[in-house]
Amino acid sequence: MLHVLFEDSALIVLNKPAGIPVQSDKTGDTSLIELAGAHCGQALHPVHRIDRPVSGIVLFGKTKEAMTALTEQFQARSIEKAYLAVVQQMPQEPTGTLVHHIRKYEARNISKAHEESRPGTRRAETRYRLLGSSDRYHLLEISLVSGLHHQIRAQLAAIGSPIKGDVKYGFRRGNRDRSIHLHSWRLAFEHPFSGEWIQLEASLPEQDAVWEAFREVIAAL
Repeated sequence: MLHVLFEDSALIVLNKPAGIPVQSDKTGDTSLIELAGAHCGQALHPVHRIDRPVSGIVLFGKTKEAMTALTEQFQARSIEKAYLAVVQQMPQEPTGTLVHHIRKYEARNISKAHEESRPGTRRAETRYRLLGSSDRYHLLEISLVSGLHHQIRAQLAAIGSPIKGDVKYGFRRGNRDRSIHLHSWRLAFEHPFSGEWIQLEASLPEQDAVWEAFREVIAAL
């Protein structure tokens, strides 16, 4: 069942469960854009994507004009977007800005974050702050300044704080459902036609003990 956060004649915003691809991939599994298109009764246009094992906000345009206008906001960095990430190893500082140079390796579908610029790399910048801690894990709020392939995953791994369940980036054990504890949490943007400032928040995945441990912390923000 789709969890629709916002919908009008121009766009639709959904809270994606972990494990569903935003668009069709080589597995042939049903994608979010197919499910949302069936819900809307029309073809949709992706504005941005999140990785298959990630949950949370995904935005689609219902028209090419809406998609183009929203994409321009992403490119201009005027859209406000925040993630939640659970890590086992807390960063050295409770708040900070991570700057790396990322290279994507297409064949392995993985990115590597380097300290220095190298041929084929692009500069990546991510801001984080510690929101709370449980007995075993720490909850970070993540804000992207740039938006590169697997940026959050690669940069947190580079500082020794891989996301829970993310074995591709160095976490020791995967989650049973193959998700990772990264959630596209908040999104704020200007409506492409009305100019209204829209602010949305995606609720946490349910029936997950780790997310549940931080639910009160997040509710208090």
